[in-house]
Amino acid sequence: MDYNSTNQPYVYSDSTSAEPLGKYTAKTFGWMFAGLLITFLVAMFGYTTGTIIYVFAIPYAYLVLGVAEIAVVLFLSARISKMSVGTARALFFTYAILNGIVFSAYFLMYDMVDLILVFGATSIFFGVMAVIGYVTNADFSRIRNFLMGGLIFLVVFWVLSMFINLGQFELIVCYIGIFIFLGFTAYDTQKIRAYHQYYAQDQDMAAKASIFSALQLYLDFVNLFLYIIRIVGRRK
Repeated sequence: MDYNSTNQPYVYSDSTSAEPLGKYTAKTFGWMFAGLLITFLVAMFGYTTGTIIYVFAIPYAYLVLGVAEIAVVLFLSARISKMSVGTARALFFTYAILNGIVFSAYFLMYDMVDLILVFGATSIFFGVMAVIGYVTNADFSRIRNFLMGGLIFLVVFWVLSMFINLGQFELIVCYIGIFIFLGFTAYDTQKIRAYHQYYAQDQDMAAKASIFSALQLYLDFVNLFLYIIRIVGRRK
């Protein structure tokens, strides 16, 4: 799902949190990896048991799953400050499960070796940009408008491609998508530090911001994977 946005404040505070930044960051990435693991397990279950065939035999199942994913992300984004930490986690894992059902189809579409290799490549690219976002002093918030503009372009392109044959431009758009989500990876990693400082005096909100950051990073990773597999993956 090509989606990544935030309505949370991106500002810094001089306050110090009781929880060290390193531990807070590790916890955020821990939630992200937990989400990816759930997605993988659900996708593997759907593929190995053949359940996915029955799911997608249902008319408009793929559309319903896509709408459900967007609804979960939008609701979590809009209500994060008002819901409990437990609810935020439940919604995050709900999204991971829904995405796992969708991802089952990729096991049917692409060779397993390619999926593994692309996952490894995505992990390397994602890891490098996350480290850059975490350790650099550069302010990636300055490129947020550029990244959001690129995201809107990607969404518009894929929507139009449902009605117009734009296959000749797909390879170029995939490279643009990789570039955009590499930027988002660094930007969203840097925001972990901003949330940690901004919510220093509100541990409950800091915990929810950690889940929200995990979701954003999860989306960055998934989108990187999708664009890379479209370029190098061999369809069955």
